[in-house]
Amino acid sequence: MTEPQSNLSPSEIEKRKKLQNEKPLVYEKIMKFDEKVKKGESIAILQFQYDYRCNFKCQHCCISKMQKKERKFTPSDVKELSRQADEMGLANIVLTGGEPLIFPDFDDIIKAIDPQKFYITSDTNGWNLDEARAKHLKSIGVDKIQLSIDSLNAAAHDDFRRKQGSHERTIKAIDAAQKAGLNIIVQTVVTKQRIRSQEFVDFIEFLNKKGVGVYVSFAKPVGEWEGKFDILINKSDIEYLRTLEKKHNVFSHLTPSYGLNLGCIAVKRMVSITMYGDIMPCPYIHVSLGNFFKEPLRDIINRGLKLKYFGKHIDTCLVAEDREFLEEYEAKKISGKPLPVPISEVFTDKDFIK
Repeated sequence: MTEPQSNLSPSEIEKRKKLQNEKPLVYEKIMKFDEKVKKGESIAILQFQYDYRCNFKCQHCCISKMQKKERKFTPSDVKELSRQADEMGLANIVLTGGEPLIFPDFDDIIKAIDPQKFYITSDTNGWNLDEARAKHLKSIGVDKIQLSIDSLNAAAHDDFRRKQGSHERTIKAIDAAQKAGLNIIVQTVVTKQRIRSQEFVDFIEFLNKKGVGVYVSFAKPVGEWEGKFDILINKSDIEYLRTLEKKHNVFSHLTPSYGLNLGCIAVKRMVSITMYGDIMPCPYIHVSLGNFFKEPLRDIINRGLKLKYFGKHIDTCLVAEDREFLEEYEAKKISGKPLPVPISEVFTDKDFIK
């Protein structure tokens, strides 16, 4: 499951050197990842959905059906989440939503996380990321921006994001982030219809020329796209993407990185935390493994690792490509219900590792 350190790319080695300089506590945790994986422990990125407020209404929004009237995170809760995650040796937090750059308490959240103990990424649609904001984010401890862009064509992007003028502002946001010294990648949604298109290749090449890597998010039949199975990629498409990875700086969550080849990273390398405290295997498998406000983070993640889909190596995306998983679990047990669905309503004894 793990690869020797000698398999790290030159850019990954350089990133680790920089991290050792800037955030030694984070570096120390990351250097223990190989050992933790070998012991069957999670090295999860916490994809933290702190708040669902947003200034866009994207066509594919996956959190539109997650609204509840329950206890929500406060900065003091975030501080406790940070403490527990640090205690587990976790090192990465992605602040998301919603749109993080409109959160009124954004700075308080970053302070509560404690930037010295975590490598912090902020998702954004780019609307509010100008030079001044980018410099401020860097100054308070944000390390990286994950910016959403979905086409080279401005009209197509604006239509997909349902926000006129958004494409122009996202392109400017790239320059702002780079000028401020923030690491940046662009996340783009890829459907069956897009993955083999010339536009997609041109998109990758355009961003690579700007020094930006492209993170591919496969289309999934959840949220506003619930039941849309015609947009899904297949195994052949995943193999095609792997050929592109050899030529360009493009990758997905299935791409080995930092010496690790984990396949599907749900629970092993990522969990999603809703604004109501539910811990999900990933942003798109809307199953609650437990609630942070009711039990420790460690217990919830370890519960997830006991499920065969998340504790074993699976070389595909369960909720984007695996039709058996989608039909057995997403269609029959998750779709159409209040989200996230409790683990007991989705998985049975047969789904756990014996």
